[in-house]
Amino acid sequence: MGTLTDKVAIVSGSGRGIGREVAVKLAAEGARVVVNDLDEGPAKETVEEITSSGGEAVACIGSVTETGFGERFVQAAVDTYGGLDIVVNNAGYTWDSVIQKMSDEQWEAILEVHLTAPFRILRAAQPVISAAARREAGGGTPVCRKVVNISSLAGIGGNAGQANYAAAKAGIVGLTRTLAKEWGRYNVTVNAVAFGLITTRLTEAAAGETATIDVQGRQIKVGVNRALLDATERLVPLGRAGTPTEAAGAVYLLCIPESDYISGETIVCGGGLVL
Repeated sequence: MGTLTDKVAIVSGSGRGIGREVAVKLAAEGARVVVNDLDEGPAKETVEEITSSGGEAVACIGSVTETGFGERFVQAAVDTYGGLDIVVNNAGYTWDSVIQKMSDEQWEAILEVHLTAPFRILRAAQPVISAAARREAGGGTPVCRKVVNISSLAGIGGNAGQANYAAAKAGIVGLTRTLAKEWGRYNVTVNAVAFGLITTRLTEAAAGETATIDVQGRQIKVGVNRALLDATERLVPLGRAGTPTEAAGAVYLLCIPESDYISGETIVCGGGLVL
């Protein structure tokens, strides 16, 4: 029996990186997981990793920014597993520029994926969660449900070249604190994890050439200059960047019963780094 046996979780952006590790960790502890990614291949790979180890998972393919995605994502959990206990809003990417060079498209795209999409997913989850809470209050066993939103040190202290990303991640902190107050009556804890420097495809230094990712037809530059990455790692008290597995561990802590009385908090997972 795992710590999350019989729980149903949805994890956005879980085909790669931190999201994938979160989905795998929750499933390893007994949760049944709805995996999401923009692309079918990575989502199915995560599902296969989970099911081949004896866990349960299904894929919900698509962009979290699509109209109606939140409802479809939540419904996938209800239709497949009969309910919803854990929501992890993880999907996102960066599209950096100093403010005078940042286009409206850059600004709006990053706010949409990091702030508007989580809002829509949580809005879609509310009827399912509140109905379950009413049933349990009427005689069933009370269940403590969990929401974990992903923020960043940039959302707490700002970061040059990331006005859009920092604003969105600061907004996530506000959304988290507000829903902790709104959803306490449903016995739901709502917290955020603010990541520091974590090694993923978005932060790994490009080796001699510009690395890009394709986001719905946009070619977005990713990776951090090697010298800058090394300098940032030296600022981390633990002396290194974190791994996706370690990042997933921070999310997991806010999903287990031991955290049932922690709500409205933003936990920093950054190796001691404070911006």
